[in-house]
Amino acid sequence: MTPFGVGHQAELDHVLIAVADLAIAAGELDERHGLSSVEGGRHPGWGTANRIVPLGDTYLELVAVVDRAEAERAQFGRLVGSAVTASPTPFAWCVRTDDLDATAARLGLAVQAGSRERPDGAVVRWRIAGLEQAAAEPYLPFFIEWDDESPFPGRSPAGHSSDVRFARLELRGDADRLTDWLEGTSLPIAVEPGAARIAGIFVEVGGREAAVA
Repeated sequence: MTPFGVGHQAELDHVLIAVADLAIAAGELDERHGLSSVEGGRHPGWGTANRIVPLGDTYLELVAVVDRAEAERAQFGRLVGSAVTASPTPFAWCVRTDDLDATAARLGLAVQAGSRERPDGAVVRWRIAGLEQAAAEPYLPFFIEWDDESPFPGRSPAGHSSDVRFARLELRGDADRLTDWLEGTSLPIAVEPGAARIAGIFVEVGGREAAVA
């Protein structure tokens, strides 16, 4: 495996997992791994909704299509819909940056804004870039910059133990292309040659590493 290192001001933000039913998938994750989740909310205009598995500086995002017609009209909705299978499927991952415009300019990416309202009424806002490229080559991340006033989902109160942490992300794809895409960002990821995909998501629970997808 090829680890990535040498610092750039960016961090792994979250990994997205497509599911057919949010409640069922959340229950299975809790039962198998002791990982609790919180309701995230609807994505206006995208036809999707999510649940968040908080892991501190990162999180897992369970995503489902909740309005098929709306999802078919949105890039993200179509991406989620095409990824759903009989079991939870990791389909994308995201890197957090504090200078999205610079990253987008370097890679020639368009920037778009998104938001959702949490069940408590708080509105979470962000901007992203690179979703189209990540959809075509899933070992590449897309990039996100959170609004300064938005609470970070990974730090939402969680029902699981505080000693749960994200361990690593395994990928299949072109390591050299990923290195260029990330510009040397230090992240807990490893990549091997193969058809482009997310091969595994690992968390550490009580000192033991477990594959959650």
